Amino acid sequence: MLMTLGLFVFSINTLSYQDLQRTTSWRHNSQNRIGNSPSYQYLGPGEDRKTISGWQAPELAGDKLSLDTLRAMANTGEPYVMVDGKGFVHGLWIIKQITDSRTLFYPNGDARRIEFSIELTKVDDRQISQVSLINNVLSILA
Repeated sequence: MLMTLGLFVFSINTLSYQDLQRTTSWRHNSQNRIGNSPSYQYLGPGEDRKTISGWQAPELAGDKLSLDTLRAMANTGEPYVMVDGKGFVHGLWIIKQITDSRTLFYPNGDARRIEFSIELTKVDDRQISQVSLINNVLSILA
């Protein structure tokens, strides 16, 4: 297991990524001043984003329906807990965008190679109630 996002497990049998990129920003407000360079005031943390990308060959490893599962999760609009393979909890993340590109087609139209990119954004852990998390788990299991 590489990582989990909610109940979705990133692994060789589902969706194995080759690249994990993280971008963290901080907010600074600028105030223009006459005759001087602008002054800045620190406003706090900005967005924390992760981009997971890679490719899969469904005939060898991975499930071609994994991206559809992640799209269904994104359609709920709910944040999901991210836990890495070592058990470290990274907090709550929302799925902002999923992009895939399919190439090397069989005569029936199935792709031999699927490249993907998944953009995630961290949300404030205090924005979600435990009741919502439990309801999401129950709805997925039902």
